[in-house]
Amino acid sequence: MENREYLCTLFDIYKELLTKTEQETFISYYMEDLSLSEIAENRGISKSSVGKTLSGAEEKLKEYESVLNKEQ
Repeated sequence: MENREYLCTLFDIYKELLTKTEQETFISYYMEDLSLSEIAENRGISKSSVGKTLSGAEEKLKEYESVLNKEQ
């Protein structure tokens, strides 16, 4: 499965475990197809900050899958 599809699938399952900012950033990037620069401009923050938020959300989703999927 392509990484983008995989992350979107994980997001559908675990989105409630992310912060509101992480959810909004993930949606803007993966579902609305905005660039990091566009997201940063819309929010009045740095591109670096958006990148860190997105990266953190992606890592959390993968970690949740790793931990929670083992319990099934």
